Amino acid sequence: MEEFIKTQLELLQEEREAEIEEARTWQENVSLKELQRKGVCLLKLQVANQRTGLYGRLLVTFTPRKYDAEAVLPTNSFGSGDIVGLYDSNSPKEAIATGIVSGVTQKVISVAFDDAHSDSLNLGSEATYRLLKLANDVTYKRLKKALTTLSQYRCGPASDLIDVLFCSSQPTSIGLSRPVDFLNPSLDDSQKEAVVFSLNQREIAIIHGPPGTGKTTTVVEIILQAVRQGLKVLCCAPSNVAVDNLVERLAVYKEKILRLGHPARLLESLQHHSLDAVLARSDNAQLVADIRKDIDLTFAKMRKLQNRDEKFGFKTEIRALRKELKEREEAAMMETLRNANVILATNTGASPDGPLKLLPENYFDLVVIDECAQALEASCWIALLHAKKCILAGDHKQLPPTIISHKAAAKGLSLSLMERVIERYGDSVVKMLTVQYRMHDSIMQWASHAMYGGKLQSHSSVERHLLQDLPGVAVTDETRIPLLLIDTAHCGLFEIDVEDEQSKGNPGEVRLVDLHVQALASAGVKARDIAVIAPYNLQVDLLRQCLRHRYPDLEIKSVDGFQGREKEAVILSCVRSNAKGEVGFLAEERRINVAVTRARRHVAVICDSHIVGNNKFLKDLVTYFTEHGEVRTAFEYLEDIVPEKYSHDGETSSKTEENVKKEGNTKSKKTGAPKVGNQKSESQPKGKAKAKMADSAGKKPKNNHLEVAAEETSKKDHLRRTIQDFLEDNNKTQLTFPSALTSHERLLVHQMAEESGLQHVSSGDGRDRCISLTKTKAISAAPESQTMDDSATQEHLPSQTAAKTAKQKDVGGRVSSSNADLKILHMERMQREKAKMEEKRKKEVTEKKKTESKSKSEIKPEAESPDADNFDALIAAAVKADNTCGFAKCKSSVVTVGDFCLHCNKRYCLSHHIPEVHGCGDRAKARARTRISREGVIYAGSGHKDHSIDPTKKAHLQRRLDKKINELSNQRKVKREKE
Repeated sequence: MEEFIKTQLELLQEEREAEIEEARTWQENVSLKELQRKGVCLLKLQVANQRTGLYGRLLVTFTPRKYDAEAVLPTNSFGSGDIVGLYDSNSPKEAIATGIVSGVTQKVISVAFDDAHSDSLNLGSEATYRLLKLANDVTYKRLKKALTTLSQYRCGPASDLIDVLFCSSQPTSIGLSRPVDFLNPSLDDSQKEAVVFSLNQREIAIIHGPPGTGKTTTVVEIILQAVRQGLKVLCCAPSNVAVDNLVERLAVYKEKILRLGHPARLLESLQHHSLDAVLARSDNAQLVADIRKDIDLTFAKMRKLQNRDEKFGFKTEIRALRKELKEREEAAMMETLRNANVILATNTGASPDGPLKLLPENYFDLVVIDECAQALEASCWIALLHAKKCILAGDHKQLPPTIISHKAAAKGLSLSLMERVIERYGDSVVKMLTVQYRMHDSIMQWASHAMYGGKLQSHSSVERHLLQDLPGVAVTDETRIPLLLIDTAHCGLFEIDVEDEQSKGNPGEVRLVDLHVQALASAGVKARDIAVIAPYNLQVDLLRQCLRHRYPDLEIKSVDGFQGREKEAVILSCVRSNAKGEVGFLAEERRINVAVTRARRHVAVICDSHIVGNNKFLKDLVTYFTEHGEVRTAFEYLEDIVPEKYSHDGETSSKTEENVKKEGNTKSKKTGAPKVGNQKSESQPKGKAKAKMADSAGKKPKNNHLEVAAEETSKKDHLRRTIQDFLEDNNKTQLTFPSALTSHERLLVHQMAEESGLQHVSSGDGRDRCISLTKTKAISAAPESQTMDDSATQEHLPSQTAAKTAKQKDVGGRVSSSNADLKILHMERMQREKAKMEEKRKKEVTEKKKTESKSKSEIKPEAESPDADNFDALIAAAVKADNTCGFAKCKSSVVTVGDFCLHCNKRYCLSHHIPEVHGCGDRAKARARTRISREGVIYAGSGHKDHSIDPTKKAHLQRRLDKKINELSNQRKVKREKE
């Protein structure tokens, strides 16, 4: 224990120094405008309102200067509970006061100031101020004091617990005298076992709750069962959000609970459970209200005075009133604390320096620490010294505590108490919850096998739920799948970094996120049900700049900031894509676990599979999404990207750094994608930050390019020799290539087979896909030179196939086995055979037709060249040409059956009407991409047409129908009367 305390104190000091150094660096080296851009400072604020609120504290509301209905605060990271410094714009060196943010909206920010600052504050309504986030030294002092108290602890209620936690003795259990009568009847078996186990343990019990397994529900049941046994419970968590979550759950059971902490840090809906609120409702409540009213009146009078002496008298009166208010509240505090069965606070809020100092040392029987795996162990000891038994709840497979000093974290400061005890005692003190109530089974299965030993199982209520099951959501390709992988490998969507940010972003992935959010929103998924998360703060900033103004309810946060949350749909942008193959702290398995398990019904991962494949854990994630989800490439979303490794003709190519930079900062205009470049660097002062491509292809060693080119050339020559040997061997009629070929090698085989006039067929799916080549009678009969000439006439078709196949590569390097590919290859063979027949006909054509001009040759061969002076003949020739297929050398009539091409405005027969066949493939792809970005439909026919009639049209039709029925009825009556 002595060694542990010594090491912890040293690491805490190192962490504190790192925090101070970071704050000092910001204040000295970064301008105020840059601090505001980073979101930690707000400039040019004016006082809009100030009053005594939050139970006696001065509450000041600030707005932007020249406040009007349109003025809003700049983008910032301020939140409730943050400690801020208030500065006068004219004297920027010294802070006027420090306070706590009580609330932030788009237009105002409210700050609560304690009594010590309330007397000295005299804020003018015309003056301008600024707010700056401050580092908090109170937490460090409390942590240090707790460790010092632990080192001096000799006897007390926590003696046995200390011995167990530092391995001086083994944990023991007690037998319950009667079975547990559960208050929550919906608990599953694993939750019930955890409750019984926790109540049976004498010193310590650990509840391991993977994502969505109802950990908080189980903890609440344990607390309620302990209260039924007459125990006094102190319940803590490392964050105010986690504590408020417990307060909200316990309040449902009408339990006597009391929340400690500054009211500004509590959710507004839960403030009536705070100590200040309970005191305000006590017997002295009316007297307290009168004192507060007197304070407000006195304060209003003082602001109207100009004489300093008169103001001093009022300040003295206010000070006396505040003192009386504090005495009244403190007199009732002891009674309020004793009346509560459960007292809740943050780990540091349970310090004996606060209200708990009024209670005796052995008052509490049980300490419960929720989210223990996210807390520094030193902070846990603040609460642990209050009782003889503790229950730790959390998930050590998710993110550890946030630590600024990387050295301190590496030396052991990031090791939580929960993780350390599990390493020492294992399953003897742990109960794991195994039924999860959040994720679709496909999402859960990955987390279960990757992080939790395959022990998790999905509850039937969530096992198969999808986005399309939500009310108002249409069935689309996005809403009917739980797993989606958008692969950016070899697409040139490289990451960028900013020198002074030490962070990374990826504008290309921002565009992909935007398009996917559009697709979900157009399907009816509400923005508030979608979360976009990224591991890097720079990427979060880029995403917010692109999406926030169009989707104000869309939550965009870092992975660390989204821990403990959940959404119906989650989009994860992995960012990393560089020539070095670095994945950075994406290699932290717990961070990826947190990111994926935030989703309930749908998770989309956008990554460069080639880069993340360098890490085994990330490679397994990509493999799982490939096998159990849907895989798409960035080519399907973005029109203006160029493949990094292969050009459109299938040959090896390389990119210069200049091309990569241009690619990374491309603004998408045609697809409607967000115009995101390196906006952050453009707004920075000169010399401060220069955005650059972190790992562009231009930085690759030249030897790598030479090796790749040599390897590709060698493979191509080997395949060509194999096919050539097959052609020369008259005894062989069929050649089958093994399934070990890569997608690019299969592409080369298809091309070479077309050149040689061989029939080529692909069979099998996935890794079992193979190619079979068969000789045709034409090859055996005709000389090889003739075959090569015939294939040359079809040169444009294989190149189109190559481009299409290259764009259909999946994440594992496999070519998609789609019917479209087979159809194109079939059309190529038909075209090749027709070309041979045309060649024979050409030999029979007279020399006069061979020497006709190019302008006249555009008319079909059978069309007679009319005399230019004969107008009727010209018209007849034009009509005949218009009634014939627009494909060169095809004489099929399109008068009865044919199809019109929207791209070239010509009519084609059914054999040539496909754009890729008659030469409009590129224009068809461009048109399809434009439609995708506009309508959110990935390919023609993929969307589900809405057959429902518009309500207005339906009502109009109903009225017409009723009118028609009435007319017919009247006619029938008239007819009967006449009869």
